[in-house]
Amino acid sequence: MSRELMRLKILLPFGVFADKTGVTRIVAESRAGSFGLLPHRLDCVASLMPGILIYETEDEGQVYTAIDEGVLIKTGLEVRVSVRNAIVGSDLGHLQSAVRDEFMDLDEQQQSVRQSMAKLESNIVHRLAELHRD
Repeated sequence: MSRELMRLKILLPFGVFADKTGVTRIVAESRAGSFGLLPHRLDCVASLMPGILIYETEDEGQVYTAIDEGVLIKTGLEVRVSVRNAIVGSDLGHLQSAVRDEFMDLDEQQQSVRQSMAKLESNIVHRLAELHRD
């Protein structure tokens, strides 16, 4: 019997950053803290903050990706992460620096705009989920 594994797509505004199959687990960070996803976890939507997204595949092992803030949507075995920017790497120190320098160093106006957009995106996703349930 074959094991069901997840498919992870990391989407950027200008294209697909990563499209991985055979994903066994994912760890991401929201404003409420870190959380993990396994293949048969319930579907969910989460607003992500800048940080390190970790995913593991049977072929590549554990992979670290620095991400800007965005949205994660899990539907069945499909996980989509939509972020403004992402950097993949094996050196966690370098990735943490990238998160701090590139993703978190924003002036107040940019932060305000991003927060407003994140709320709008989250509301749209929640309303679409409600429509889908009805």
